[in-house]
Amino acid sequence: MKRYITALLLACAVQGNAQERPQASFVPPFDFPLVLSGNFGELRSNHFHGGLDFKTGNVVGKPVLALADGYISRIRVTEGSGYVLDVVYDNGYTTINRHLEGFLPPLSTRVEALQYEKESYEVEIIPEPGEYPVKAGQQIAWSGNRGYSYGPHLHLDMFETSTGDYIDPLPFFAHRMKDTTAPRAESIMLFPQTGRGVVEGASTNRIIHPNSVRPIEAWGVLGVGLKAYDYMNGVSNHYGVHSVILSLDGKEIFRSTVDRYSPDENRMINSWTHGAYMKSFLDPGNTLRMLKASNGHRGLVDINEERDYRFSYELSDAFGNTSHYRFTVRGRKQPVPSVQSRAKYSFAWDKTNYLQEPGLTLVVPRGMLYDDVALNYNVRADSGAIAFTYQLHDKDVPLHGSCELSIGLRHRPVEDSTKYYVARVNNKGGKWSVGGTYEHGFLKTRIRELGTYTVAVDTVPPVITPVGKTGWGRSGKVVYRLRDGETGIRSYRGTIDGKYALFALPNLVRKQWICELDPKRVKKGMRHTVEMTVTDDCGNVSVSRDTFFW
Repeated sequence: MKRYITALLLACAVQGNAQERPQASFVPPFDFPLVLSGNFGELRSNHFHGGLDFKTGNVVGKPVLALADGYISRIRVTEGSGYVLDVVYDNGYTTINRHLEGFLPPLSTRVEALQYEKESYEVEIIPEPGEYPVKAGQQIAWSGNRGYSYGPHLHLDMFETSTGDYIDPLPFFAHRMKDTTAPRAESIMLFPQTGRGVVEGASTNRIIHPNSVRPIEAWGVLGVGLKAYDYMNGVSNHYGVHSVILSLDGKEIFRSTVDRYSPDENRMINSWTHGAYMKSFLDPGNTLRMLKASNGHRGLVDINEERDYRFSYELSDAFGNTSHYRFTVRGRKQPVPSVQSRAKYSFAWDKTNYLQEPGLTLVVPRGMLYDDVALNYNVRADSGAIAFTYQLHDKDVPLHGSCELSIGLRHRPVEDSTKYYVARVNNKGGKWSVGGTYEHGFLKTRIRELGTYTVAVDTVPPVITPVGKTGWGRSGKVVYRLRDGETGIRSYRGTIDGKYALFALPNLVRKQWICELDPKRVKKGMRHTVEMTVTDDCGNVSVSRDTFFW
């Protein structure tokens, strides 16, 4: 009973300003001590880390347990997350268990049958509610290292069933772990607002050390950001910081509490962060609920008096460990360069924006931008190019959703229109595909960043490479590497002796497609012929045929 009350108190403390929830308790997902390799809300590219990563002793095959009474609601196999199991619990929460090695019967049998029926490693089953009931502590799967995973672990997402919000599962398990290590700040960044503020005479961002003794001089409007990580006892991992409070002259002006977010809020991480820095101010189009500005200026500060402005940061983790950092900004009058924009296009965050040029159309609906942006638009022309190269902006500007982009073709060196694709171009001239379909002389696609784009052609088929072919018979595994240098692999299909063979991509990091030979499907004691067919996203096909004895 004491442990239950402790867990409940931790849950209330961690959730902070979160909406009131039904009281609930969970058993742990494993029958051994819980250790985290990742926590809820860690900063990732274009998204928050949506759950907890539990270590499994660097091995696969640990029994994964149901957290409470409920039922299995979804069963999947995906290349990104491996074997995946969704469970709806009777207490108002839903979980997703990712990177599993496999399921238990009868799920495992049903999944394998569907894979062969659909001739696909990736499958999905939506059972009837209550078709597969579970009890607290019952084994539901085996832990693994499948999908996009750098080591054996269980990724556990938790949702509030009624709202669909991602929520932090840690409060329900914190009483089973010990942590006395407070978060640590690495550096602080000052953001003078363009045309409105300067830091030590410059309009560029400035990095200072936490607890810096020397005041830094500034004038005008600026924002503050923090690079910091949390740590736990006995492990070398670092984690996201649960709570950050910025105060000015003893009064709170901004707070972040990483406790919940909706799927629609996920990409707002691009507005909150600047690289590894968490901004302590809001862009006007950022409505992320875990952020709260309390000074009436979205967390921005106007340095308009010649005096010392004393800032302080308070960092806390879910266990109540807290650290403090202080720094001083000294107000000193200095020129603030005005902005004389020559931009041909200026996009507003609260309006629908259009960019129409010869050979180019872009529509950015309202709600796609977090702040206004004056585009540094440019066009590069090569007389022999398939299309112009369009620089929408010289810096990547993330969009909240995908927006339609159309680029016209100037030349068609290949008659087959399916071989063309819209390419994103980096600052070194490298290209990668963002897809596209041909319509009336244009390639149309959807983009999620304002950057540089053109049209390219892909007529080169994928490369198929057998791996360890001489050992296939001894190991009982047929292994290939599949690679496509331009548009990526769209599909693959393997057969052994003319019959479909189930090739899996167990781990996206290793990038090996593996067929584990099953004597129920492949006869032993004879020579076999394996055929692998691979198609890229522009329809180019490669076929490889190999023989082996097993």
